[in-house]
Amino acid sequence: MLLLLVANLIILPVAISFFNDDLSTRWIAFNCLSDTIFLIDIVVNFRTGIMQQDNAEQVILDPKLIAKHYLRTWFFLDLISSIPLDYIFLIFNQDFSESFQILHAGRALRILRLAKLLSLVRLLRLSRLVRYVSQWEEVYILQNLQKKRTERRGRLSSDVAKKKGDTKSNLIFKFLNMASVFMRIFNLICMMLLIGHWSGCLQFLVPMLQGFPPNSWVAINELQEAFWLEQYSWALFKAMSHMLCIGYGRFPPQSLTDMWLTMLSMISGATCYALFLGHATNLIQSLDSSRRQYREKVKQVEEYMAYRKLPREMRQRITEYFEHRYQGKFFDEELILGELSEKLREDVINYNCRSLVASVPFFANADSNFVSDVVTKLRYEVFQPGDIIIKEGTIGNKMYFIQEGIVDIVMANGEVATSLSDGSYFGEICLLTNARRVASVRAETYCNLFSLSVDHFNAVLDQYPLMRRTMESVAAERLNKIGKNPNLVAHREDDTTSEGNTINAVVNALAAEAEHVSLSDDSVARLSERSLGLALQPLQAASCRMAGVALPGLGVAAALPRPKSEHDFSSAQGQPATLSGTAAFHKSDAGLAP
Repeated sequence: MLLLLVANLIILPVAISFFNDDLSTRWIAFNCLSDTIFLIDIVVNFRTGIMQQDNAEQVILDPKLIAKHYLRTWFFLDLISSIPLDYIFLIFNQDFSESFQILHAGRALRILRLAKLLSLVRLLRLSRLVRYVSQWEEVYILQNLQKKRTERRGRLSSDVAKKKGDTKSNLIFKFLNMASVFMRIFNLICMMLLIGHWSGCLQFLVPMLQGFPPNSWVAINELQEAFWLEQYSWALFKAMSHMLCIGYGRFPPQSLTDMWLTMLSMISGATCYALFLGHATNLIQSLDSSRRQYREKVKQVEEYMAYRKLPREMRQRITEYFEHRYQGKFFDEELILGELSEKLREDVINYNCRSLVASVPFFANADSNFVSDVVTKLRYEVFQPGDIIIKEGTIGNKMYFIQEGIVDIVMANGEVATSLSDGSYFGEICLLTNARRVASVRAETYCNLFSLSVDHFNAVLDQYPLMRRTMESVAAERLNKIGKNPNLVAHREDDTTSEGNTINAVVNALAAEAEHVSLSDDSVARLSERSLGLALQPLQAASCRMAGVALPGLGVAAALPRPKSEHDFSSAQGQPATLSGTAAFHKSDAGLAP
């Protein structure tokens, strides 16, 4: 039906405008075949299911409902465009036989011209073309949705054979997905060409119906007896000149009829041009919205730098940063991920960080749950060559994983202690010791890093104590390499062990005493007091850290530490003071560089 409709909409105007012998056998056969097929199509439409407006996945198959819907919408238009009104008019004309014999007589010419006008009713079949194209798009969308559901069922059921059979269809649907992007513009271009084709035929048809008056453009160009292709070419050129607003053809309009035809062509051409421009602009913007947002963001940055009158070198660094950071595309990734479900967001982040997980040996040998908890809390950052990522002596609040790039560990005297590259991490010492940064870290090349804040760091390691001990051992080795005291990170485990031993000793002493003492009122009171002391013991142990004091009333003396004042940290930096053999450290919510 689509092919037949296109053929009718192209051939009919040419035959009506440029061929006078309308009663030739080929022309009558073509018209009769077309009209018959379109009449049959009307009958088929009464038996064709229609999709519900509120639910496109359900189809109405009741013949009564189908007929009612068709009669209410497109039936009369389809019927008028399918009935051969021109031939019916010629057949029922009383002087048809006589007119056929004297074809060039005046009355016969008027009859044929009226028949030509009635033939133009067939052009109403354009509505069918538009309707069938839209139906094809709906069917394509439904097939695509059905295919996706089938794929999901196939993945759930792990039907391997079905997946292999769908390989070719996957390629076809991918191609159709790419082609559907340009479908709207392609349809609009085809519609513009069809209107130009009709306008060209109309430019010649009107003077022909008037008998080619001397002031018509056909007579001026002496095209009355020319070959039909030459006539059509000049008519199309004249119509396209009007529609594109670039001229009037070879000659401007000389008669009132030509003037009205020219205005009609100009209005139709301007309308098509505006529609084409709007659709093309929307399509281009929708094809690459991220790149458009990136250009807008860069434009805003340039205007800001000009407003603040930043130095040229700083402007260059900012521009290079944006180019390296966003790679020509801008996304609000936090907003996008925030709209996903928790499981889907976790899967997306794990996929985005797959290269980091594969390159970091610390992740490769760790528990998968630990890796998932860490990567979901990472934040992507970019540093340029020469940037100081971590400054010695400052209070840090994050550690870093290197996805790509090289960083140097710089000491206070400016010497480079070591370099780290892809797959390494740094900054964890400060988070483990709660002290200030012990070294500076400088970016040697463009570095793509993932940072982990101290809050997320402690939250994750509290759930995985084994990974904390692993990081503490690595941090101790790094401190030893740069000449710092490795016990900065060893004291945390020692304190935890000593406190645990103290609490165990207290529990054992109370249990032993409770077995040998009678349960009198006084003993019960004493036991209650001791139980209360035991309940307060963890709080005392936490508050009396670094004190080295034995708690009374317990069977075992425990040397518990007392917290170091924040004001005393400056004297302890780099050379931590010790009480009772335990290293002192500054308590803060910050991190430390290696």
